[in-house]
Amino acid sequence: MRSGIIAKKIGMTRIFREDGRQVPVTVLKLEKLQVVAQRTLEKDGYVALKLGAGNVKAKNCNKALRGQFSIASVEPKKRLQEFRVSSDNLIDIGQEINAGHYVEGQFVDISGTSIGKGFAGAMKRHNFSGLRASHGVSISHRSHGSTGQCQDPGRVFKGKKMAGHLGDSKVTIQNLQVVKTDVDRGLIMIKGAVPGAKGGWVTLKDAVKKHAPKNLPYPTAVTPPVVDKDETASSEVIEKSPVPVDNVETELKDKSGIKNDADLGAKNES
Repeated sequence: MRSGIIAKKIGMTRIFREDGRQVPVTVLKLEKLQVVAQRTLEKDGYVALKLGAGNVKAKNCNKALRGQFSIASVEPKKRLQEFRVSSDNLIDIGQEINAGHYVEGQFVDISGTSIGKGFAGAMKRHNFSGLRASHGVSISHRSHGSTGQCQDPGRVFKGKKMAGHLGDSKVTIQNLQVVKTDVDRGLIMIKGAVPGAKGGWVTLKDAVKKHAPKNLPYPTAVTPPVVDKDETASSEVIEKSPVPVDNVETELKDKSGIKNDADLGAKNES
């Protein structure tokens, strides 16, 4: 079982397939996602990874959190989340997880906090049909109707679908497909809608009801090292040169007839 990730919802857009079809996608961004701590079976009784994402000022963290970040040698994080993993999928503390953790075509389960919509009636909250908008109903045709019983038991059962607070609750949507990933910019594009508002945090996990692709990176994708372009260009020039630099200088001295400093002085006098 691999670790999940923490991402920020940027918004929705669309991408075009090669055959011209357009696909609506939700763009998720990974903001400096790093491993903050490990939970092991010997020490904690279970195996998990504690991940942190986003940046926050150290003065806005309490002393306990600052101690965790100091031990892990990572910057203070805005969002923390634990993910249960198998013992062979532990990731080193401080390692950064990039968008290559997921592959195109893979299915994931995404959890987030839904958009809060305040107090809503039964028709909007539970999709009730409402009463008949005819004579005798007056202006109560959007009410939910009777909720209780007669003398026995004479009360409303808990959990009855009625008007109340709508949204602002944890929602998990399963089997959402990864359409495209951008490792350089840390973007993951998911087909369809993702719970939560723009700028909200969501968690992604491998789908539990779908088979994992064979090309999944275990335990996670490794970020390639950054190479300086100037150093790369100079090394390519040296590799392409068929004759070493020392041999070139020797050949130039032989052609000019200058073998030592005395010959150089004679050449200048002449």
